[in-house]
Formats: sequence, C-alpha cells, structure tokens
Amino acid sequence: MRIRPSSMDALTALAQTGVAVLLGREAVAQGWPPLDLAAYLLVGLVTVPVAVRTKAPVAVCLFTQLMWVVYVTAGYWPVVTCFGPMLAVYTVAALCPVRTSAVCAALMGAVWIYAGLLGNGPAGGSMATVLAQAVVFPAVLWRFGLVARRSAELARQLRRERDERARRDVAEERARIARELHDIVAHHMCVISVQAGLAGYVFDSAPCTAKAALSTIEDTSAEALDELRRMLSLLRDTDREQPDGGADPETPGRDAPMPGLSRLGEMAERVRAAGVPVSLRITGDARALAPGVELCAYRVTQEALTNVLRHAPGASVTVALDYQPTYLSVTVTDDGAGGGPVPAKLAQGSGNGLMGMRERAKLYGGTISTGPRSEGGYAVCLTLPTSARTVLPRGDGRPA
Repeated sequence: MRIRPSSMDALTALAQTGVAVLLGREAVAQGWPPLDLAAYLLVGLVTVPVAVRTKAPVAVCLFTQLMWVVYVTAGYWPVVTCFGPMLAVYTVAALCPVRTSAVCAALMGAVWIYAGLLGNGPAGGSMATVLAQAVVFPAVLWRFGLVARRSAELARQLRRERDERARRDVAEERARIARELHDIVAHHMCVISVQAGLAGYVFDSAPCTAKAALSTIEDTSAEALDELRRMLSLLRDTDREQPDGGADPETPGRDAPMPGLSRLGEMAERVRAAGVPVSLRITGDARALAPGVELCAYRVTQEALTNVLRHAPGASVTVALDYQPTYLSVTVTDDGAGGGPVPAKLAQGSGNGLMGMRERAKLYGGTISTGPRSEGGYAVCLTLPTSARTVLPRGDGRPA
C-alpha cells in the first residue's frame, strides 16, 4: 500500500506533535516549568509546519528554528520541540543545494548553543556536552540528508536510463518491423509490377506468356502474404515464448519459420520469370546454419535482386554462396546490361534497402560491401561468421 508523500509528511507532523505533547508532561519531573497553553501553542508552531517540509524546505526550516528560539527563550524544556528543527534540517540537506543546507545546519547548532546558555541545552549536561551536541547532531543530520539526496538523484538517473532504454528498444523494434516489411513487400511487389507490365505488353501478341506472367503474379502475391503472416505470428509469439524479453530479433518463432537459404532457388526462379537471368552457384560444404544467419543472408540476397529488378531489368545476375568452416560468403553481381522488352516503371531507391543490409550484417558480426564493379554492373558482397560465438545475438542486439 503506497502512501503519497504529502500524506506521509502530514502523518509525520502529527506524530511529532503527539510525541512533543507526551514529553511536555515530563517537564516538571526533569526540573523544568510545566507546559501551559502558550507552550503548547508554540509546540504546535514548531512541529505542525513539518507537514509541508518537502514543498518549502528552507522556509519550514527557518520558521521552525525561529519558533524554537521563542519557545526556548520563554524558559520551557527545549527537548520537547527539538525534533521538528532536526527533521527540517535533514529535509533541507536532502532537497536543497549543499551551501544552503550547510547554513541551515549551522543555524540549528547556534540555536542549540543558545538553549545551552539559557539552561544546559536541549539534552541537558555540561556546556562542553552542549557544544559537542551542537556540532555532532546537525552534522549527522546534514550528512544523512546529503546521502538521501544523492540516492534520490541516482534513482532518477536510473529511471531516465530505463526510460531511454525502453524508447531505444521500441525504436529498434519499429526499425526491425520496417526492415522486414521493406524486404517482403518491396521484393514481391517489384516482381508483381514487372510481371503485370509484361502481361499487359504481350497480352494480345503472346497470350501464353501473359498467362504465365499472371500465374507468377498469383504465386508471388501468395508467397508475400505467407511471409507477412509468418512475421506477424513471430511478433505475437515473441513475448509469450521469451518472458524475459531476450528474444533474438531475427530468430523465427516455433510455428512460423522464416525463409532461409534453402529457398534461394525459389527466389531465383521468381526473378527469372520477371525477365532477369539469375544463376545460383554454391561452393563449399553446404550445411544448415543458425536461423538468424540464414534469414540475414536470404534477405540481403532478396534486396540485391530487387534492386536489379528496379534499376537494371534484364541484366544477368549471379548469386554465389561460399560455405567456409567459420563463415558464409554471399555475393550478388550483375553485368549492368539492363534493357529488355518489359516496359516496367522503375522505382527510385531511397537507400533504406542498403541501410537494412548493413544493419543485418552488423547484427550478426558480419561485413558487407556494395558498389559498382570496374568491369560494369553492381556487386553486393556479404560475409557472415557462422561460429556459435558470433551468430547468437544477446538481448541487446550485439553479437555475443
């Protein structure tokens, strides 16, 4: 059950007033005059303002110290009202700058000495004892207040860092979803656009070719919908399968596997049907890799082929996979020839695809290079480590 700070301050002031009233009944036994109505009014003026100590700490501290001086000057037992000024000094040290709190602590020490000069101080004893108390008590309260202040500042800093991490995680999740949507939608829609243009171009002259193009459109759109369903299923299952929130951002869900290198042949066939000759070459010891690594290589290859469809339709493309013991190399090159009978409308690249490639490669500790070739055309070269140490990302998205 949580209590609001203002309510806690009010309860503290009420408790202090009750303690002061009970102590006032012992004044005669301690050799001091009994508390009358004026004394109890002064007790209230010293203890009740503590109810607003966090809203106006300096004002409350100065007021309680002043009322304490009036109470002591009237000749009453000082110990009855010493707790209010003590708490006020602690509050100033916990909430205000160090210089301000030091002045308030020194003021309390001066009032303590003043009470000693009038009648052996709030706690009684010799003047030497009073002087020691006047130094030790304010210093201890001031020190505790500083510790409380630093603890509060540290707690606020931790909350800010936690909120910043949460915002960063949300931004990364949005970027991941945007990247997946870009890879899925851009590639398939590009193929559909090219095939639709081809079907319209040869609809009267080559009905069989137009029919094949429409069939490719149907298959491609169905595959795009399947991949979107897989991705949405993964997003829904992530929290349920990983209660600690440490799910691999690219690892497929249990019932919704994402595409891997085994489906590169299907992708190549689809791009060939769009009018781009694609040859797939695999060297090395082909083997199953971590799902995230395979998805990364698949998406980079998909984006590279999509860029060929957009910017160099008709160019010959070579996709080369090289399996090495500790890494996988994926190279997508085209000869830049372009041209062809398809009157496709090429979309201008925004750079998001290349950025997505780099982010995927970075996530799995790989490297990627993109750019035109000296002999013509364009090349995308991806290298991904395949050892267990480097392919399994931690919860913060960096290679382990």
